[in-house]
Amino acid sequence: MVACKTLIAGLSLSLVAGVATAADYPAKDVTLVVPWSAGGGTDTIARSLVAEAKDCFGTNINVVNKTGAIGAVGMGATSAARSDGYTIGLITFNLSTYGPLGQADLSYRDFDLIQMINQSPGAITVAANSEWETLDDLMLYSKENPGVVTVGHAGTGGAWHLSAATLASEYGASFNYVPFDGSANVRTALLGNHIAVATTGIDEMKQLLEAGEVRVLAVNALERAEAFPDIPTVGEAGYGLEAPIYDWRGLAAPKGLKPEIKGEIIARLKTCYESGNFQDLARERGLPLVYKNPAEFEAFLADLETSLAATISELGIGE
Repeated sequence: MVACKTLIAGLSLSLVAGVATAADYPAKDVTLVVPWSAGGGTDTIARSLVAEAKDCFGTNINVVNKTGAIGAVGMGATSAARSDGYTIGLITFNLSTYGPLGQADLSYRDFDLIQMINQSPGAITVAANSEWETLDDLMLYSKENPGVVTVGHAGTGGAWHLSAATLASEYGASFNYVPFDGSANVRTALLGNHIAVATTGIDEMKQLLEAGEVRVLAVNALERAEAFPDIPTVGEAGYGLEAPIYDWRGLAAPKGLKPEIKGEIIARLKTCYESGNFQDLARERGLPLVYKNPAEFEAFLADLETSLAATISELGIGE
């Protein structure tokens, strides 16, 4: 009987502690791990989202960039962190390709999903002084000069690599793909004439486009980007694709969050997402926002993983 009372008392204290933890959350600053370099599109959207976290989340959210291994270093660090609610991470498109490409033993199943933030169409960009004025100019040159055109992207098997590779495969073009650690480095290489073409998110070229330093030949999407109404789609440029590849970004936490803490994180980060300042910043920077709750996000990722496995196999770049 004494042992039984002790057990009941222990369980009661445990439940009270759990409720108290949820009620007190967050009691300190939170870390947001970004798996790509500072200055790129993923870093920009992360910092924009948590710029006023004190107001929308209740405490500061400090961004830490952990780069390498095509995003696997940062996403792996989030997955391996303590599931106490004080580490969250940006997860990106590459998480959907690690398995099919044999790059890392990591998938969306290793996280507690929080929310999708956005989906971005790709852009095919050249320097302002490039010899190619249109997408057709570039495609014809690449066919006549196989493997000569260097195309920079933010990592093998990433959205922008697969986006350009799918286009090339569909229309018989031949590019020399050059991987970088994030789109910020791709932009630098393009401006320094170290690569001839950049494939990135359209939003990641906004400032350079407005400064007249680059020329975006086309957006790899079914419709023109709202923030870039003058740039044609690949279809309008004569190279339509039935299912262009879009990038995605979202938030996740280490697997095993207490349900009450997970609920707090989901609600608070949705408030940050819906804040007027974040929405205004996204429009200003050309970031196309798409929100999905955890269940919707999981369903999206499951479907995408299946379709990308087929695409990767068709392109012959899987393991």
